Amino acid sequence: MIFQELFDQFKGMKVAVVGDLMLDTYWWGSVDRISPEAPVPVVALKKKELRVGGAANVALNSVSMGAYTTVLSVIGDDDDAKDLLRLLNAAGIETGYLISSKERVTTNKTRIMSRNQQMMRLDAEMTNDISPALEETLLANARHLFAEQKPDVLILEDYNKGVLTENLITALVQLCTEYGVITCVDPKKKNFLSYKGVTIFKPNLKEVKEGLNITLTETDLSALSKVHAALHAHLKHKISFITLSEKGVFYKEEDVQRIIPTHIRNIADVSGAGDTVIAVASLVYAATGNMHLAAEMANIAGGLVCEEVGTAPINKEKLQAECELLLKELV
Repeated sequence: MIFQELFDQFKGMKVAVVGDLMLDTYWWGSVDRISPEAPVPVVALKKKELRVGGAANVALNSVSMGAYTTVLSVIGDDDDAKDLLRLLNAAGIETGYLISSKERVTTNKTRIMSRNQQMMRLDAEMTNDISPALEETLLANARHLFAEQKPDVLILEDYNKGVLTENLITALVQLCTEYGVITCVDPKKKNFLSYKGVTIFKPNLKEVKEGLNITLTETDLSALSKVHAALHAHLKHKISFITLSEKGVFYKEEDVQRIIPTHIRNIADVSGAGDTVIAVASLVYAATGNMHLAAEMANIAGGLVCEEVGTAPINKEKLQAECELLLKELV
């Protein structure tokens, strides 16, 4: 399969993303002096920019790859929700299964930026679990989506903001099993070991240490293989896919295991790179069943978005060009 054929194939695929949607607000300005009121820089604001973050950024990366993408989540009934919906709809992401609730606030991370560096971040959020009533409504929406248009892959994107409860995770994985849908997970600490029976489990190294409560001094194949064994003892999942920051990515599927090193990049910002990695890996694996190719392409994609300041979706054309250059031996 040549890469053009693979990228064309994405256009016919359907992806569902469930998890914590966020609004990312950027206040851009310049710093020329220190405040006379306190020893802090004075930022002269020049522009305000809104972007999608969290699970919404995963969906944005998926739709940027050409896949028909639907988000399922609970957001607030507030001005930030209106901004978030506007951005999602403008990107062509299906939002008909979202729930707006007065019980919740829409997560908004406001970053104050100067000279492409983050000066401060202000978070407006709720982190308690959604109510049982909202949980049931969200599950009903998922059942309706699966019955109407079975997705090729379900991505569970957990940022510990309360949407992915333990009960909801179990029910969604069961739903995917019933419909034969691939499940890919980007976990966080709170429900780390709740994703039993999923297809791809993608923590980063920090999340592995916290989730398993282990100290990991080495990141070679032997050590990471033991991490997979520890994860599998709890989850009985199919594939471990662990991002290793500047050291690349590791995956293990049955008896095949690899560490794929990063490619040299001019790193500007790592924000949202994990969102890109899970979106690209999920799509490639769903299309090909080839985890090595999925890991290679996701590794390249994660590096590419790190060259951008702030959360940004993958550029499909740039990714295809890089894959054709760096991975020609795989096709």
